[in-house]
Amino acid sequence: MTYPKLTKKPGALETAAQIAQGKLSPIEAVDAAIARIEHLDTHINAVVVCDFERAQETARAMSGTKPGPDQPLFGVPMTIKESFDIEGLPTCWGHEAHRDNIATADAAVVSKLKAAGAIFLGKTNVPPDLADWQSNNPVYGRTNNPHDHDRSPGGSSGGSAAAVASGMVPCDFGTDIGGSVRVPAHFCGVWGHKSSWGLISKEGHDHPQMAGRGAHDGVLSIAGPLTRNAEDLALLTRLTADRKLDETRKPVSQMRLLALTEHPDCPTDDAVRGPHEAAFAALEAAGAKIDRASDLLPDLAQQHANYMRMLNIAMARGAPARDGSRASATDWFDLLDIQYRNEAAWSRVFQTYDYVLAPPAPVLAVPHSEGRVFDGMLTINGDQVRGAAGLCWAGFATFPNLPATVLPIGETGGLPCGMQVMGPRWSDLSTIAAARAMGQVLHS
Repeated sequence: MTYPKLTKKPGALETAAQIAQGKLSPIEAVDAAIARIEHLDTHINAVVVCDFERAQETARAMSGTKPGPDQPLFGVPMTIKESFDIEGLPTCWGHEAHRDNIATADAAVVSKLKAAGAIFLGKTNVPPDLADWQSNNPVYGRTNNPHDHDRSPGGSSGGSAAAVASGMVPCDFGTDIGGSVRVPAHFCGVWGHKSSWGLISKEGHDHPQMAGRGAHDGVLSIAGPLTRNAEDLALLTRLTADRKLDETRKPVSQMRLLALTEHPDCPTDDAVRGPHEAAFAALEAAGAKIDRASDLLPDLAQQHANYMRMLNIAMARGAPARDGSRASATDWFDLLDIQYRNEAAWSRVFQTYDYVLAPPAPVLAVPHSEGRVFDGMLTINGDQVRGAAGLCWAGFATFPNLPATVLPIGETGGLPCGMQVMGPRWSDLSTIAAARAMGQVLHS
């Protein structure tokens, strides 16, 4: 297997170790990251809200001191998705009307990462309302994929993935309801984790129209990290989780896996299928037992239809659809019951299989377009397919509230390809560990 050229810059834990050992000071780490952003972002446009002066002040105050026992990210520079609040910075979700919406407090994720020693340099680009696989908006413009500037880095956490993949920062934090962490990780060749729903608080991640009013943590949507390695992914998940997580580690040779590349709602492009088939073969050669189909799976077409209905209602906050129809309270409670039964079906799948492997998306990084990807067409094996159909692999883990870790597995024509490793609910650290073990096989 071949892989696209990736940055050799150190990750979060490696940077923290250099600082702890006195090889690097926090201000040196921050200044170096700022220099990388100023050099690279002219062409990529990932870090769209900069907070360099405050970051330097924080780093200077840290320099000459030692990390505390609960500061594994001491002095590590990072960024975060624009939709998370950082006190004193704008949160506009890509809308001109909200560009002057200044956050008065840090989001819960920001607070936890700051407490762990991280230093925030700024925020990364998104599409309006976090509702596209591109990261382009009227306020901050378009973010380019570091591997091909004519293509999207994904969305809605596209700026996050681009900043990590290009080497600007070692890590970032995004959100995911329609693949918004997993697809950018896949498009940009980095690691990403869609957490179990409810694991990581999204307090301080509210649409500007809800600023200061408070909002419930909506269904399906999660917060999750993007990094350049599995170790950093596990650390950021552990630091931000609202519950203690167990971790099971199993060698690839002892894994029972269900590997899928076919979905009834959308074909998979050969540029994605090829790296997956090569990965499955390598894992089998390492001793994994892999099935390519199972009667235990729920009806994937029905699951996708239910996911899309819940997604559309949630994103619109119950507003009428284009045809004027509107979900009733009874419709919503029925959907919640269906979702519960779907999660129960998946729990039975995981009584037989350790993990399920699948593409994060049916295509590699898409070319830039003026309209939303979901409103246009995808080119898959030369045919035109509705863009919205591409959400099939996003809903795969989202509707049943399950964790899914994306790791890079190869490339086609210089574009990265990722694979999602899906596990039982609350098995987040185990899923990351499994992806790490698979990566050791695939990247050796």
